Parts: sequence; C-alpha cells; structure tokens
Amino acid sequence: MTRLGNIGVGGKNPVRIMGILNTSPESFYKKSIKTTKQNISKSIMKMEIDGADFIDIGGMSTAPYLSTIISEKVELNRISKAIKIIQNVSNLPISVDTCRASVAKSALDLGADIINDISGLKYDEKMIDVISKYDPSLILGAFSIKKISGNQVVLAKSLLKKSIDTLKKIGFSSNKIVVDPAIGFFRRSGKGPFFTKINSDWVTRDIQIIQSLNSIKQNYPVLISVSNKSFIGKLLGKDDPSDRLFGSIAAEIVAVQNGADIIRTHNILETNDAIKVALKLSKGNKGL
Repeated sequence: MTRLGNIGVGGKNPVRIMGILNTSPESFYKKSIKTTKQNISKSIMKMEIDGADFIDIGGMSTAPYLSTIISEKVELNRISKAIKIIQNVSNLPISVDTCRASVAKSALDLGADIINDISGLKYDEKMIDVISKYDPSLILGAFSIKKISGNQVVLAKSLLKKSIDTLKKIGFSSNKIVVDPAIGFFRRSGKGPFFTKINSDWVTRDIQIIQSLNSIKQNYPVLISVSNKSFIGKLLGKDDPSDRLFGSIAAEIVAVQNGADIIRTHNILETNDAIKVALKLSKGNKGL
C-alpha cells in the first residue's frame, strides 16, 4: 500500500485532501498566503478541522506566468519557519513543494515527511541524492526541460515514467510514490523555469489530462491540483482567482470520478464536503 508520510493513499483508501499553505507573498492566489506565526497557526488548525490529511508548504511560487524566482536561502527560510510552526500545532504529515535539493534536504532534516517536486526530480540533479539519503515519500510532477509535442496524455505518462525509472535505479520503494500530471504547468511560454513548453493549447491539454487520469496513473496513486488555477479561469472567463471556487470544486469532483486519489486544494472544507456527497451518489466509487 502506498503511503504519503503515515497516511495510506490510493487503492481502497478514501480520497485524501492536501491543504495548501503558501508562505510566498508572490503566489498567484493571495488568500492562501500566510507569513506570520499567528496566521500560519490559525490556518493549519482550520485545515485540520476542515478535513485535511496533509499540509503542503510552498516557499516560492512556481506559476509559469509569473516572474517569481527567489534565492534558495529565502525559500528555505520561509519553509523552515512554517515547518516549525506547524509542528507546534498539528501532527498532520508535512509536504514541502520544492524542486531544489538544498531546500528539500533542510526540510527533511526538520522533520518534513513528503517532497513534492513538480519537476519530477529533473530540475536539480542533486535532488536524487537527497531522496536516496532520506527516503521520504514523494510526489512526482510531469515535467520536461525540453519542449515537447504530441499526444499530451501519452507524453504525461512518458514523463512520469522517466522519473519513476530514475527512482528504480536507486532502489526507491514504489510504495512511497504518488504521481502528478501537473495541471497548469504545460504552456507555450512562461516567465519561470518550472513549466514544460508545448506547441498545443494548454487549456485543451489540461482538460484532456483530467479526462484521462486512470490511464495516466500507471498503477500509482495520482494527485491533482486544480484549485483556482488559470484553466478554470479560462473556462469561466474569470481573471480573478478568488472567483473560481465553484469551478474548482467541479473540476475536483470530475477528477475524483476519473481516478484522482489525492486532491491538493486551497478550499479544504468545500472540497471535502463536495467529494463526500459525490462519492455517496456515485455507484462503484471509492469511499462507499
């Protein structure tokens, strides 16, 4: 059975909820940003009450359309502060959203349970050494440094397989791996390094991915993160991320119906309630 931290995921486990804590003031969704001890503590306690199974800390925004690169030192300082605060108020497993080996290492030294690398270990060549030494749970994002073209579902599977194959070479346990097809991170162009360049329409790509999750999983639990993202805005004609709640919930429910095992979201209570009702009304879905 696959576990993220000490929580079983995938298979017959219920759909899990990963709450997002952004400590980066440059993040695209301003309501998710928490930088003070008091705000972080209150946010984490509310996430736990609302039904979060994990907390995912981001110390640097990786939105492709923003110029948000910061130093590793600043990213680490933000994440370290948040980890210590969370550990004082909650026992939920802590995930750290980073592509940088030095940040991952320090976070694991502090007791983080999960590394969420949207580059699938491809951005920083030293990340595999950190993973080999610390043996954390992993979320692998679909990612390519080079521009790609072709069937986006097939490409997502191929990119994820390359990351998994890298882990197999070091004998990493497959029971600690979750895959993420990286909604929002495949674009024609962008301002940061944390996205994959494609020739096709990125909104169409994201729609196809959500429709094809059971194919993309490759026997691994799959995490989906669509909360308040740009493709929701495009579908609804809403530029302000704060106006995308209902669209986000709809996309999350469809993702679950199509095979998602973990939903990473800003909207924990709303998402949790919606998933519970959807599963009760759907024959044959997990959670019944």
